[in-house]
Amino acid sequence: MARLVMKFGGTSVANVERIRNVARHVKREIDEGHEVAVVVSAMSGKTNELVSWVNEANKHYDPREYDAVVASGEQVTSGLLAIILQQMGVPARSWQGWQIPIETDGAHGAARIARIDGGGLIEGFGRKEVAVIAGFQGVEPATGRVATLGRGGSDTSAVAVAAAIHADRCDIYTDVDGVYTTDPRIVSKARRLDRIAFEEMLEMASLGAKVLQVRSVEMAMIHGVKTFVRSSFDDPADPQPGTLICNEEDIVEEQVVTGIAFSKDEAQITLRKVADKPGVAAAIFQPLAQANVNVDMIIQVVSDDAKTTDITFTVPTAEFERARAILEKAKDAIGFSTLQASTDVVKVSAIGVGMRSHAGVAADAFRALAEKGVNIRAITTSEIKFSVLIDAAYTELAVRTLHSLYGLDKA
Repeated sequence: MARLVMKFGGTSVANVERIRNVARHVKREIDEGHEVAVVVSAMSGKTNELVSWVNEANKHYDPREYDAVVASGEQVTSGLLAIILQQMGVPARSWQGWQIPIETDGAHGAARIARIDGGGLIEGFGRKEVAVIAGFQGVEPATGRVATLGRGGSDTSAVAVAAAIHADRCDIYTDVDGVYTTDPRIVSKARRLDRIAFEEMLEMASLGAKVLQVRSVEMAMIHGVKTFVRSSFDDPADPQPGTLICNEEDIVEEQVVTGIAFSKDEAQITLRKVADKPGVAAAIFQPLAQANVNVDMIIQVVSDDAKTTDITFTVPTAEFERARAILEKAKDAIGFSTLQASTDVVKVSAIGVGMRSHAGVAADAFRALAEKGVNIRAITTSEIKFSVLIDAAYTELAVRTLHSLYGLDKA
């Protein structure tokens, strides 16, 4: 007998019939003698609808009331799944975040989990009861108000619950059957990975892969939660194993490059003829940091006269206009001549823990992209990944080129 957490995303619970299919997955694990807690998202599209209602009511809303509205989607799903499980003869009870409780900080709309008391859930296991938990939400203890965890927060809820109740594993059910070497819609030969290291998954999630929320992977790595990505659309009687996200030492044979990710959520900003003197970088990036604008790639090129420099960096597309306004306001303090920008760019990344022990991995990519006529605007590297910023028009060509270059097309 094992203790499991099963998480089902919005497409998996999009309507009552799909919720019945989810219930069959849950019943399979119960029939095998396991203790099960289920974490559910809102029905597909429901959170967007709730957010639109809030904005229609008042664009300058109170974040606490925003959370009260958008958290209701998961409450509906958890109740419906509990009802259907009961109909199947499986004892089940729905739990809201505040009932467990899942305690968070006070950052409404993007709260972080501070503590979970898993005692009530464990007591329910003693009664052979399935806990059906509304994901994406907790409670701020100081006020007793509902607090939501940000988009994709149900993944984080599931991993946090798994850690709190000492689950043997956490199964994240989605509309795909695992983690792939790249997006199969871009590369038809993309392969499902049997295993991927926590660090690799963390990089892939942060660099554009949409399978899991970044914070959930980070939490799984910190707490050592064995996590599987599986498909809820498999036959509940014959499910596939999916992809295991695990420690690096649990992977017997590592590839140099595990996957290729890409992100279209990039905007490039270049400040021309900035005075080349101490403190100028701080004058640029401190105001952005204070406004919580995340800066990624940074390139500095000194001019021939050695007195001025051009500084190029990227920000998320959603933060582009705000970043530009902040920089224009600080133009005199920074001392640049012109600000040039482009939103028609994409970041393509290669990820693999095998890079630690292999030289020339990035150089091979630069050569292969050059041979295909792909111009690189910016480059960043770390121990287990490198990223290039390119024109959006070359996205598919670049992804396919790198996928083939590192042998990811091959079984």
